[in-house]
Formats: sequence, structure tokens, C-alpha cells
Amino acid sequence: MDTVAASSNTTTRGVRMNVMDGVGARVVRGPDWKWGKQDGGEGHVGTVRNFESPEEVVVVWDNGTAANYRCAGAYDLRMMDTAPTGIKHEGTMCDTCRQQPIFGIRWKCAECPNYDLCSVCYHGDKHNLRHRFYRITVPGGERVLMEPRRKSKKITSRGIFPGARVVRGVDWQWEDQDGGNGRRGKVTEIQDWSAASPRSAAHVLWDNGAKNLYRVGFEGMADLKVVNDAKGGSFYRDHLPLLGEQGPGGRSGPCGLAIGDQVNVDLDLEIVQSLQHGHGGWTDGMFEASENCLGTTGTVVGIDEDHDIVVSYPSGNRWTFNPAVLTKVNTGSTSTSAPNDTNTATQFAVGDLVQICSDTERIKALQRGHGEWAEAMMPTLGKIGRVQQIYHDNDLKVEVCGTSWTYNPSAVTKVASADGAAIGCSSGERLSALLKKLFETHVSGDVNEELVKAAANGDSGKVDEILQRPESDVNGVFAGHTALQAASQNGHIEVIKVLIKHSVNMEVEDKDGDRAVHHAAFGDEPAVIEMLHRGGADLNARNKRRQTPLHIGVNKGHIGVVRTLLDLGSHPSLQDSEGDTALHDAISKKRDDMISLLLEHSADITITNNNGFNALHHAALRGNPSAMRILLCKLPRPWIVDEKKDDGYTALHLASLNNHVEVAELLVHQGKANMDIQNVNLQTPLHLAVERQHTQIVRLLVREGCNLNLADKDGDTALHEALRHHTLSQLRQLQDMQDVGKVVQHQQIFYLTIAAFNHVVILDFRADRNKKGQTPLDLCPDPNLCKALAKCHKERNSPGITAPNAAIIRNDQESLEECMVCSDMKRDTLFGPCCHICTCSLCSPRVKKCLICKEPVQSRTKIEECVVCSDKQASVLFKPCGHMCACDGCANLMKKCVQCRASIEKTLPFIVCCGGNPPPEPQKPGFMNNGSRDVSRDIQKLQQQLQDIKDQTCCPVCMDRLKNMIFLCGHGACQLCGDRLNECPICRKSVEKRILLY
Repeated sequence: MDTVAASSNTTTRGVRMNVMDGVGARVVRGPDWKWGKQDGGEGHVGTVRNFESPEEVVVVWDNGTAANYRCAGAYDLRMMDTAPTGIKHEGTMCDTCRQQPIFGIRWKCAECPNYDLCSVCYHGDKHNLRHRFYRITVPGGERVLMEPRRKSKKITSRGIFPGARVVRGVDWQWEDQDGGNGRRGKVTEIQDWSAASPRSAAHVLWDNGAKNLYRVGFEGMADLKVVNDAKGGSFYRDHLPLLGEQGPGGRSGPCGLAIGDQVNVDLDLEIVQSLQHGHGGWTDGMFEASENCLGTTGTVVGIDEDHDIVVSYPSGNRWTFNPAVLTKVNTGSTSTSAPNDTNTATQFAVGDLVQICSDTERIKALQRGHGEWAEAMMPTLGKIGRVQQIYHDNDLKVEVCGTSWTYNPSAVTKVASADGAAIGCSSGERLSALLKKLFETHVSGDVNEELVKAAANGDSGKVDEILQRPESDVNGVFAGHTALQAASQNGHIEVIKVLIKHSVNMEVEDKDGDRAVHHAAFGDEPAVIEMLHRGGADLNARNKRRQTPLHIGVNKGHIGVVRTLLDLGSHPSLQDSEGDTALHDAISKKRDDMISLLLEHSADITITNNNGFNALHHAALRGNPSAMRILLCKLPRPWIVDEKKDDGYTALHLASLNNHVEVAELLVHQGKANMDIQNVNLQTPLHLAVERQHTQIVRLLVREGCNLNLADKDGDTALHEALRHHTLSQLRQLQDMQDVGKVVQHQQIFYLTIAAFNHVVILDFRADRNKKGQTPLDLCPDPNLCKALAKCHKERNSPGITAPNAAIIRNDQESLEECMVCSDMKRDTLFGPCCHICTCSLCSPRVKKCLICKEPVQSRTKIEECVVCSDKQASVLFKPCGHMCACDGCANLMKKCVQCRASIEKTLPFIVCCGGNPPPEPQKPGFMNNGSRDVSRDIQKLQQQLQDIKDQTCCPVCMDRLKNMIFLCGHGACQLCGDRLNECPICRKSVEKRILLY
């Protein structure tokens, strides 16, 4: 689906449903969604802006994207909250929050008498979750019985909610309240814009200190665009109504009337006057014009907000009626039948001659949902055209006035059949005579019209003949276009030659700011572009959307146009109004050939668009691995791969956040991206992947050796995030395995956890505390999982050792812990003065010499529990006093022995006292085995960066002095060298002017 610019603030009153408007409703993606992540992802919220037709609705998502979606036949959207539309259920009250009346959707308990909830309370799990509810979308509407909420899937909404960071949106009209375009603010609260439109505005505190209320849904307006979204409440996805299911945006009005229907008023005048009270009333003007109104057939041209019917009459009068006074005229198979009438297919055939309706207001109304109306269609009114194609919905493609347009069949009248028989000509009048008669009345006498039509049709002789006339203007405009623009788009080289001979102006713009070269790009005419370039056309010209012909060529997929423009010297990196370069567009369109072509012509990868995305960011965001591969091969400087946006996100952050695994692999392996880089919230890519449960990304980052110990701004490590989001019961649902160790080892969600045990980094569940003082185990909601993880941690207490070696070491440690005499009990007796631990307390009296060092045993002390915490057994020997009275955790905090108060000069762990080796020091992430930092890559990057800085600042001629003189081409040199140069040493262009820098 193509993204479209948001339409104007005025909504089309002629496309309202009979009980609700729908404009302003807050929506999420629906069951037939197939448009990728235009909305930002599952649960992201948007606002209904207006209805383009009965089948299409325009939605502005909170992320700023605006697009058309289906609301009939296929349902792309669900209505999450209709309160901003002003729908209210009079006489009702929410029995939880006491809102009266209930705005939006009403939820009525099917099991409790007279118990209602509003949407906020219903989705907020108020009342009994086992009870079933009726959903009532509109007052007096159908009751739809829902399943109990207890069994239903719940989704978290995201978008413009408290905590979100926002900038001005498409409907901003509040001058510089925000501090200027691009400045940011924070949403503090969702409020009501008006009493009749709840939850339709957001209160924002801007970074400049200003604060105010802005529209988010009121009348379909979107004053804000989210930069960093926030979580809203959760909602039961499958309980939401589908947008369009009950007719929002449908064209049918009360009594089955629709735009374009023919109607009569058949009632007596007194009855009509009575029924008109409260429905537009009865005026003297209507009475005086009664012969033009009552008893005369009119056309429905609108259905207003009160669902009254606006009728237009041939006299030009337009009156608003109560639908009860109108009777729909059965038009049978005439040309005014409804657009979807099955007779339409038999009325028209390809080749038929038709006359376009000449009533401007009527044709504008009829065109809604049938090709729409454009001002450029104005010259076709009343003209004769030929049917070129009949679409599946019976709309007609008609060639008229040298152009082709799509028309509602009700907007045209059949004049002659394709076989040449004129309609209604019983005398056998043939087509040629009829056309002569018809076109005699349609000769405009406009020389500009003749010129533009001749140019569009490629009639170079006719163009030359017209331009010989004294009244002709080679730059004359007809239907918004010049002859050069029409010829350029259609590729008529000979016509262009004639126009150039007559000194045509290459740079005339149409209403969209497009010049002839833009039209050539639209029409995929590289030969025309070459000719225009030779004629002096500006290949870097911008239209009103700041697009160059290169932008248009890329977006239209015209590789020939793109190649020609670049070969002719078109600038490859100019930005449009959204800040996108042609490279951004090529990435979005997934055109690898164009990406390669742009990079070969030195397109700048580092230029950022209005959202702060450079080309690498954009490829990561879009999940385009082939584009990322090409970009990484063409990086001018290696550290660009770690370039940050304003919010600190790198390309790897974006790939991790959006689960683009292939892109992340390329960034890590090919781009050597820094996996431990942190955004403004101090989150690493691993934090984001764990939070979003992207297991393949987690596996990749851990396998490649990212730092698992880094904490975000809240002090949370990735392990905090992992245990916050998952429980052991979820593990068992996904994989029915008895062995807890295997569950942890094989379950993807906990790959991070198992990596923490087996990788080169030590993660201590009890030592890692966030800013709230919570350890990862404090966040784990499942006690069984806590036990399982503690057990795994104990089994893997030798970090930095591979699994087979770890098993050997565990066996060695177990043998060192058992009594050397009986082998049944564990060692628990400290011998003095050697301080070795050899036996259990039962066997120690029989030992006269230490079994490890053979020294005589002078004292035997049983090792008791830690005297500080009384939780664990004492396991650390203090030197020189020789006491073992504290556990590992408590001993780290001591300066003096708690037993004798002697200063502690040295400590020995329990395993060393048993004759074993001390545990290996943990290997820190990013360090080599010998303990020295692997900085060779960093040094290489710094050297390259320094060289690039020198290249940018030093004179390219002498390579000695600083560059302080700039030429008009953009390159420069030092003043001494620059004064001697006649042409630029970089691009070889003549030096016309020298500018000194101070």
C-alpha cells in the first residue's frame, strides 16, 4: 500500500455512516492487515482522518505515517477507542469509574443485570473476567456477545501516551509553541480536547519549558508525531470492532440513500413542512422554488453530520431534507444508475462514445470513491470521450481531451456505441455526422489547449504550425501543464526539438512544482532527459515536495532514468521535504541496482533525514539485508557503522529492536559493529532484543561476545530484562522437558541466561542489582525458575571454561570437598597451624599429621556457619589469624576478623585450603586471554579517522598547510596554492571565484 500525504482538515460529509462518523477514532491493525510495519508494529495506534470512499479510510499513525486502508470487504483496522469521535450512549453510566454517559464503545455484562463498563474499564480488567459482555458500538446498535476476557489475548497499545517523546505532526498550526520545527517534548497526560470528545488530546511539556494541550483524534486531527513511543493500556484485540464492519465511512445514508441517488419528494406540502422541523427546516425560498423542488427529480450530493440529505436540482438550488420525505427514483438501466448496478456492464463497452457530465458539483460528488476528482479534469466537463477500459467495479477509463481519466459510470452519458450506431438516432444518422455535430459545439478556440494537446499526442507538425501564429505562446498552460511538460512525459522527442527551436522555457513549473525534467522522469524517458539537459534544463530542480528528478526516477523504479541523470552529473544526495535522499528511497523500494548505482556516483551514506536516519539506519529499520550488504562494502569510513541518531540508536540497535536478524548478522560480522554501544537510555542492542523477545538476535549477540554485564539507566542488565518477562511455566508450555538444566539450555528465550553461565562473563544473580536494589532473581516471578537458575549457577561456577572442562573441574572439586579418610562426609575441620582442610569432624581426631602437608596437627576447629549472615557455611580463611568464620559474600566486606578483631592481610578460599587451585579470574568482555585489551581494531579506526580529518582540513595540493580557501565547486586549498590554481585539483572545474575562510 502506498503511503499518502495526509489530506486537508475538512472532512467529507458525504461519506458518513448513518449512526457514527468514525473520524477521530483511535485504531490498531485489523485481521486483514498486510501492510508490514507501516503502523509501527502490532499494538501501535493511529487516528482515523477521513474516509476517501466507502471502501477506503485515511489513517494517520502516531509515528506520522499516513495511508489509505480498506474498510469494506477486507478489514485492515480495528477500532480501539471511539470516544474521540463524540459517540455517547445517553442514559448510561460506567459502574466502575462512574463516567456518565459512556463515551465510545459500551460494554454491557451479559450475566449481571444493568451493569455497564466503558472501554477503559473493560480493557482494564474491571468486573469479573469470567463474565461475558455484550459489545455495543453505537447507541441503539447491535449487541455482539464477546467471549470471557479471561480466555482472550491481550495486546499492549503503543503510541502517543504519557511518557512518549513527540514532535509537531501533520496538522500542527500552533506556530512555535514547541520551540521550533523539530524540537521535542514529552507527553504528560491524555486529556479531553472538549467535553464532547473525550481522550482526544495530549498534554505536552516541551523541552523549552512550554506546555500545552494538542489534538490527538479530535476531528481526525494529528497535531503530534511520536519519536519515541510509550506504552498505553492493554486491550483485548479480538474484542474490538472492525472499522467498516458496521458501515463507518459507508456511503449509504438513512433510508438506503447514497451519494448520486436520484430522489423525489412525493408527499403533500403540509406533511413535508411538518417533517422538516429539526431537519433543515422549511424556508420561504423552498416554497417559492417549489416547482423546481417538489415533484422534480434531484440528485443526492451529500449526507450531513445529522444524517439529513442534501439534494441538488437542475435549477441549481440545493436543499437539505429529512430523509423521511424523500423517495428514491428507480432509474433502471439509464446512465444515472448506481455505480455498482449490474446493468452498468451492459450499458457500456470499450470503444463507446460518452459525454461527460457538465455539472461541476454533481460530478465532484459522484467521483468520490470512483477515481476521485482533480481540478485538471475541469476541461473535460461536457466533452465527448471514448471508453478505453471498464474496471471490475464498473468504473470507466475514458479518453477525453487528449487525456485519460477514471469516471463513475453515473457521471457519463452514452452517446454512441462502439459499432458506430448513435443512441436515439432512428433516422440512421451515422457516427461521423454525429461527431461533427457534437464537436462543432466544443471547439474552444484556446490556442494553448491546441498546443498542449498536439504536444501530448506527438504531433510535431501541428505544434510547429501553432507556434507560427502570432497569438501562440510556447510556454502557454492548459489543464495545468505546458506543451514541453506534456511532450516530455510522453517521450515525444521531435516535439521537444520544435519547442526548443522556439525558445521554450525549460523551468516552467506546474501546480505541484514539477518541471519538464520531472515529467520526463515520471514517464521513464531517459532520452528526453538527455535532450533537456543539452537544452540547459536544471537536472537538480526541486518540486514542491523538494524532490529532484532523481528522487522521482528512484521511486518510480526507472533505472534508465536514474542512470542517465547520474551520468549527466545530477547530484546524488539532495534531500526532499522529508530529508530523504535518493539513497533512502532506493533502500525503501528495495532496489539494489539503484543503490549500487548511487554509491558508484558518490552518494553520501551519512546524510540523515528528518527523523535522524542515515542510509545505514534506514536499511536496518527497513530490514533490507541486501541493501545493508552493499552499503557496508562501500563505507567510506569504518566507524560510520556505529554512527548514532539523536536518541543514541545505531543501526545495530534498530536491527535488534525490529528483529531483523540478517541485517544484524551483517552489521556484526561484515561491519564489525560495536555490540556494546549504548543509546541515551544506556541500552545496548542486547537490552532491546531481550525486551522484545527476539531470540535469534540474542543468540547472535551473545555468541559473538557482547558484554552481558552492561546496565541501562535504571541499572538493569539484560538478565534483569530476561527474567522480568518470562517464567518457568512459559518454558514448559513451549517445551515439555523434565530436566530443568536442559530446559534452560534449549529454550530460546533463556539463551541469554545459559550464555551467562557458560560464556566468558560472570553474572552473579545476587550481586547484580539495579538502581532499585533488585537482583535478577528478585524480578523473577516464578520460584521454581529461581531454584532452577540458582542450581545452574552453582553448576557453572567456573566461568570462562568450556563445557567439557567444566565437567572435569566439577568432578575435581567434588573429590576435594569429600573427607580424605571416610569419603562419605564432606570436609568441615580446619587443622592448625597449617590451615588445611582434609577430613570431616568425625574422622579428624584420628589424624595426627595433616594429610596434605604432613605437618603435625596441633589444633582441630570445626567449620560452622557464617557468624555474620548465619545463612551459609563459612568458606574464607583469614590470614594471619587463621580463622574461618565468614562466607564468601560477607568476607568481601570485612577489614578485620570478626572473631579475634585482627586485621585481615590475606584471604584464602575454602577450595585452596582443601589443596586445590584457586578459581581462574573471570575474563572480561572485549579482552584477550592474556588480559590485555584487544585494541588493534580501535587503533586502526582512530588512525583512519585521523587521516580522514587531515584529508578534510589539509590543502590537497601541498598536504602541509590548512585549507582556508574555497572555490565555487565546493572544493578548496590553502591560500598560497589556491592563488596559483586555474582549475580545481579535485573536480577539474575552472576556478571562477576564490573565497577565503576566517
